[in-house]
Amino acid sequence: MSEDRQVLQPLAIQNPLPLWKRVLDLTCIVLALPVLMPVGLLIAIYIKLVSPGPAFFRQKRVGTMGKGFMCLKFRTMKINADTSVHHAHLKHLMTSNHPTKKLDHSDDRLIFGGLVLRALGVDELPQLINILRGEMSLVGPRPCIPYEFELYSARHKRRCEAPPGLTGLWQVSGKNKTTFEEQINLDLYYVEHKSLWLDLKIMVLTIPAILALVWEMKMRKGKTASSAPGEPSKKLP
Repeated sequence: MSEDRQVLQPLAIQNPLPLWKRVLDLTCIVLALPVLMPVGLLIAIYIKLVSPGPAFFRQKRVGTMGKGFMCLKFRTMKINADTSVHHAHLKHLMTSNHPTKKLDHSDDRLIFGGLVLRALGVDELPQLINILRGEMSLVGPRPCIPYEFELYSARHKRRCEAPPGLTGLWQVSGKNKTTFEEQINLDLYYVEHKSLWLDLKIMVLTIPAILALVWEMKMRKGKTASSAPGEPSKKLP
């Protein structure tokens, strides 16, 4: 077994990817490929134009039953960005009752346009390869980073009993407005109630959830511009 796939901390229950999930994943990917392939190519070209370095980013994540795998993304950060900032932010969120907001809006590590790519969720498109490999699914809890997994309690680790996904119940239930414990509760609900119907429902709800995040980003940008010192206030749309 390669280092990328070694088991970090195996969980007690062995729960393979359900057949209906695998069929749904492959069917959706095949149907969407004619649209997603040119979109992915354009994103890769854009990243190469605005930032030196590779278009793709590989990061070790924790998958089903605690097994490690290399998660693929389009790179939205500058090369050699300091990860200790995220580590400290994540630890704070896990030990507080604050909403699980990302650092994106004030993160100078992002490349030009990186915030938009993240808000639209298109930086996650390369994870379709992880899904084809059977390491992920379209729907499920987001795969956590190993140092996050190490901070989990036994209850938190139960979220890994379902295959990690591109989208999930947490993402369509408020996402950045939920606390860490609320996120865990939503993930555990999915683990215990996952079904074809629930997956289809989450996939449909993902579109308005993404649009809501884009609108939130636009509103926040407008408020920032209107409050800039030395400039007349700008009227929000």
